[in-house]
This record gives sequence, structure tokens and C-alpha cells, in this order.
Amino acid sequence: MSVPRVTRQASGLAPYAAAEAESRGRRFAEPPPQFRGEYQRDRDRIIHSNAFRRLVYKTQVFVNHEGDLYRTRLTHSMEVAQIARSIATALGLNETLTEAICLAHDLGHTPFGHAGQDALNACMRKFGGFEHNLQSLRVVDELEDRYADFHGLNLTFECREGILKHCSLRNARRLGELGERFIRRRQPSLEAQLSNLADEIAYNNHDVADGLRAGLISLDDLSEVELFARQHRKVLAQYTDLPDRKVIHETIRRVINHVVSDLIRTTRENLGKAAPASIADVRARSKPLVGFSTDVAREQLELKQFLNQRVYRHYKVLRMTSKARLVVTRLFDTFVDDAKLMPTEHQESVEQLEASLGAAGRPRAVADYIAGMTDRYAILEHQRLFDPAERT
Repeated sequence: MSVPRVTRQASGLAPYAAAEAESRGRRFAEPPPQFRGEYQRDRDRIIHSNAFRRLVYKTQVFVNHEGDLYRTRLTHSMEVAQIARSIATALGLNETLTEAICLAHDLGHTPFGHAGQDALNACMRKFGGFEHNLQSLRVVDELEDRYADFHGLNLTFECREGILKHCSLRNARRLGELGERFIRRRQPSLEAQLSNLADEIAYNNHDVADGLRAGLISLDDLSEVELFARQHRKVLAQYTDLPDRKVIHETIRRVINHVVSDLIRTTRENLGKAAPASIADVRARSKPLVGFSTDVAREQLELKQFLNQRVYRHYKVLRMTSKARLVVTRLFDTFVDDAKLMPTEHQESVEQLEASLGAAGRPRAVADYIAGMTDRYAILEHQRLFDPAERT
């Protein structure tokens, strides 16, 4: 006996939210869960996946072994989910679906953050490229191998739609219903839209915190960033004897509250003007309904540009990204040249993908292997291959 589905009215969902009863379902039919909802099942499968656990040792900005308190992909995903859940509740959207999307959005990310992604994309350029959002979808659709009746996690359409934030037209044409919105320039659910912006809010602010902790930037440097400086001045005016670590935390939490509040207010205004009667109305639009006001969007961009110049291009970070490119590129070239150097299960993947994709099969299998590595595993694998003194 299964638990009856909660009606939209009983759940407090707005008419344009992603209601479970109206889900487009899963790729493979399954009996409904007994004591939880379909989107709860999605979230739980994501949390129990191997790819989710690996995120604890994948870089956000700083490589994991550089310090215990820097964000990793796992803590980042949890912070994104926390921010997005608060927004979803305020807007009458599906909080559980939102959480599932946020927890899964980085499952396909490479080791070494964006440096690893860029390196793997360069390696794969002749074979269709590498897009980490598409790889996240590939992880949940194919690469997780836990269940008896299907490959992947067999998530709902709505969760998969949210995971695929960006996609090239070339790849969209291969994805059927899921790729249709990129071809027709339509929108995903509001839950997917807000998850995308919650990601931006989270990484902007925690990269400020980690940049300060690492000594790459100072509070004086941030005085030129209005979004941070305005809240910083308020904190200093209210508290005259706080230690710097509390000043930083208090300022950042106020910045997050400011941009989240603006996002909620602006999105409510957008929804009021557009008056979507259903999720179909949301998807039919050419532009998203979830967004910031003009002023806050400008301030967010200013902060992003500051981080790009002062943190991501700091020489200490660039040294690590240079190493990351070297490690990823050498691993890729070596495994493509001789797939027998990979573990047995990945050799089997090479055979399967060569049978289905032809010449592009081996590079794709190698990319799957490398993308699934943690930072430290990639470093160890590099040592095992190229350091004569290292044991295999």
C-alpha cells in the first residue's frame, strides 16, 4: 500500500510550482514509493550515490589538502541547497525538488574545479567536448550503477531538467524531450531557475570567505565592492569591538540575506506581472521569471568580476590550476593511448563505448573516469603512472 500523493493545495504549492502529481515521470517505470514522495526518492538516491560522496574531496577553489576549512564541492552543494530551499518556501515552490536539484548539480564536475573542467574540455574537443552539466546528467542517467533494474539513478524528469542548467545545441538535439527547451529557447521549472541563482549566490559569498581565509584578499580590498562594503559598514557601525572573523561572518550573512530577499521580492513581482497559471506557462516563456532586481544584478556582477580578478587569477591559485591542467591532460593522453592502464571496470567501459560510439568511445570512457576522480585520487593516479618510485 502506498501513501496517497499530497494535493497541491494541501502542500501549499503555488499553481506554477512543480507538483509531484503532475510529474513527467521517470525514464523507467517503477512502483511508487510507500512512505515518501517521488522527489524525496530523487533526493535520497542522490545522497546515497558514489558521485555525491566523492564531492567531499573535489575542489571548489582551493584544492582539498590545502586546508580543512575551505569549501569543497560537497559543502558548496549543501550551501546551495540551504539557500534554495529558503527561496522555494517563500515562493510557494517545491522545496524537496529544489533540494534534490541543488544536491545533484555538481555530480559531474571534474577534480580541480574549473581548471580541471577546462582541461578535460580541451582534451575532448575533437570528440564532442566536455560540459560538466551534461556530465552531471550522464552520472545520474548512466554512470551510477547501483540498482538491479536500470543504470543510473532513474530520477524524475523535473530533477533531470534542473540538473541540466546549460547545454550546447549540438548535445541538446541528442537528448529528446530534455533537450527541447534549449532548441526552442524555453525555460525550465521555477525550481530549476532558482537553483541556478542559488548556486551563484553561494559560490560568490563563500569564495569571498575562503579568499579572506587564504589571505588572497583583504577587507580593505573588498571596500571597492559595493555589495560587500555596504553591509560591512553597517556591521562596523553596530558593533565596535568584534574580532575580524566575526565581522567577516556577520557581513557575509547580511550580504546573502540581502541578495536572497531581493531575489524573492523581484521574482514575486515578475510572477505577478506574468501570472503563470501552471508550470507549462513557466516553461513556455522565452526568459526566466526568477531573477534579481537591476541594481542587485549589477552588484552581483561587480562581485563576480572582483573575484575573477583578485581570487581566481591570484598567482597562488593559478599555480594550482596550472598543475591541474598538467595532471588532467597527461592522464587523458596516457589512458587514450593505452586503455589497459586503467582499472578493469573502466577498461570494460572503453569496450562498451567503442562498440556504441566508435572512435569517440575510448575518449568518452576516459573522460568519464577522470571526471569521477577526486583531487587526491587524480594526484595519486598521476604519481602511480609517472613516478618510478611510486607503487602501482
